[in-house]
Amino acid sequence: MTKVTRELESREFTERPKQWMPPELLPEPDKEAGFSYRWIRVSTLNSADPRNISSKLREGWEPVTIEEQPKFKLLANPEGRYKDNIEIGGLLLCKTPTELVQQRAEYYANQTKQQTEAVDNNLMRQSDARMPIFKENRSSTTFGKGK
Repeated sequence: MTKVTRELESREFTERPKQWMPPELLPEPDKEAGFSYRWIRVSTLNSADPRNISSKLREGWEPVTIEEQPKFKLLANPEGRYKDNIEIGGLLLCKTPTELVQQRAEYYANQTKQQTEAVDNNLMRQSDARMPIFKENRSSTTFGKGK
């Protein structure tokens, strides 16, 4: 009978081998309190998209510099359009205050709510009592005494 020594019984030796996973396409930036980060398209198939980037800059997004995220220094392209910023595959890393992101989300949620109410109101105007568009199904449960 072979005895296993105590050193070989440790968790390190019994741990499963790690699984291979494909690398992330876009690395995650180090978060700064009070800011949200987003990769914004500056080009598609090597064709510049100035309309998209200019609209995002007007929304309040600011390009992140290499000094702010030093771990991206190796990924920076010194000959690219955005030399001091972080651009990977036609996407530029940008940040904005988190409160602006929340305000934007609330704005679009309100827009969606108003449009949904308008569609529902328009649809209900066309409803006829003899043949309603929406029929509420009501069910009830009764308890009898049995036979």
